[in-house]
Amino acid sequence: MAVLIDEPLWWWRGRRWCHLVSDESLDELHTFAAGVGIPERGFQGDHYDIPEEHRAELLAAGATAVPSRELVRRLRAAGLRLSPAERRALLQGGRSAAPAPDHL
Repeated sequence: MAVLIDEPLWWWRGRRWCHLVSDESLDELHTFAAGVGIPERGFQGDHYDIPEEHRAELLAAGATAVPSRELVRRLRAAGLRLSPAERRALLQGGRSAAPAPDHL
């Protein structure tokens, strides 16, 4: 049972991003995110997008660093991983697809 963060490997709008997930529940993930000030609009259906410059802060708050493949493996094992089609459908249903803003 952990909140996990992977490496900042994904470029978008000139910045590198990483992903924050829970291997237990979305409730655990949302509670952690709220506790460190991550806005809900950064939630992407099964993860939060996190700018590279905030990764160290999240690690200090208790997130566990894992390689991206491990993050996805554990997300799937928990039954929380959404397919791209499921994620699109969820995000089109009212949640923003925009990454989290510059501040946490």
